[in-house]
Order: sequence, then structure tokens, then C-alpha cells
Amino acid sequence: MTLFRNVVFIAAIAGLVAGVVLACMQAYATVPLILKAEVYEQAGGGHAHDHAAAPIAPAENAMSTTAMSSAAPAEAAAPEDEGWAPADGFERFVFNIAANVVTGIGFALILVAASEFAGGIGNWRQGLFWGLAGFAVFTLAPNLGLPPELPAMPAADLAQRQIWWMATVVATAAGLGLLAFRKSLPLALLAVALIVAPHIVGAPQPDNFESPIPEGLHHQFVVAVTLTNLVFWLVLGAVVGVVRGRLTGTATSLRDSFA
Repeated sequence: MTLFRNVVFIAAIAGLVAGVVLACMQAYATVPLILKAEVYEQAGGGHAHDHAAAPIAPAENAMSTTAMSSAAPAEAAAPEDEGWAPADGFERFVFNIAANVVTGIGFALILVAASEFAGGIGNWRQGLFWGLAGFAVFTLAPNLGLPPELPAMPAADLAQRQIWWMATVVATAAGLGLLAFRKSLPLALLAVALIVAPHIVGAPQPDNFESPIPEGLHHQFVVAVTLTNLVFWLVLGAVVGVVRGRLTGTATSLRDSFA
């Protein structure tokens, strides 16, 4: 039981730190771009995009959705009553931090559990490598088919996007796991096939790509989302390594406890 409490504690600390870091980066890197896109969305009239239907993804396919909904200015809101929303400024920033921390803790639990079954993260250097793996699985691979979206951008059916995103995450994680922990040519070939299969099938696409959003603005947003998520995952992995080392030292990993 102590081992599982440690896992939860490590994930909570790492998710808190990485979530706050991500929220601060979003405030300067992605939120201003979202606010610019809101201006084009209002000017474009009927091209508004339903962001409640944005695909679930890490840190900024999941978190950019949070930022899109939490950062939109009050004057850009639709005329109809859409219910309560946090006020612009500090209140929105606080709610964005809370959402990112909760998401960060969730990803940290996945990272800690996976690494414990592989023997555990011994230090911050190992944590950086695990963070890079998390970035590749939850951000880089899904974003190749479903890049982060700005307001007023068209999107395919939500259910189809979610299925493709989850299949891509699972296939990429399995492929990287085989490459890292199984040293044989047949398994290496299987790993490569798993990683590329979702992209051969292709992500679901909208019926048309008409949007008032300038291509340059969307490109800036994709770059900003990718870089902020890279930092998020590196911080998450490094903090997991530091906290686990101080808390458990050479304590038994999950893999050893089940052996």
C-alpha cells in the first residue's frame, strides 16, 4: 500500500509543478494567439467552430481546448446565454491553472505507473527521457494527424477524432515500448508498423477546410502548442525523477512487487 501511496504522491507533485509551468507558458505563448483567432472568428460570422467537440489530447490538444474555452474574451461570446464562465483576467488564469494541474496529475499517474513497471525512474536525467517518450506518445504522434485547432477552424466528427487519437496513442506507446525493452528484429519491425499504422490509415478530416483563420496564425499556434507541450513533458518527467529519488530512493518498483 505504501508503494501505491508513493505513486499517487509523486504524480500529484509532478502534475502540480508541470501544470503550473504549462499554464504560465500558455498565458504568453498560446492564449494571445487564441484571442487573435477569436477576432477572426467573429469577423467570419458563420464559420465558428464548436470547441466543445475538440479532440481529447495531452497537454495542448487537451489543454489547448481548455485554453480556448477559458481564454476567450467576454466581448467575443455568442449573444445567447451559454451559462457561467470565469471572468477575464486573473479568474480565467486561475481556472486555466486548475485545469492544467488536474490534467498534469492524470498524465503524471500514467507516466509514473508505466515507468514503475519498467523499473522506476531513478533520477531527473532518466525522467527527461521518459518525458520525451510521453511527449512523443501524447503530443507529437497525434498532432501529426490532428494538429491543434484555433477557434473558427473546421474539424471532423468528434467521435471519429477521439477514436483515432486514442488508437494512435496506444499504438505509439506499444511501439516505443517494444523498441525500448525488446531487442529482436521481428519485434522491432512490429514496433515500427504499430507507430506508422495510424498515419497510414489517416486521421479523420473535415468535409472542407474553409476558415477565416490565416494560415500563418495557425502555424504559429501549432509551433507554440508543440513547444509548450515539450517543456511540459520534460518538466513532468524530471520532477517525477527528483521526487521519486528523494521519496523512495532504491525502493521496490511495481514490477518487483508483482514479481
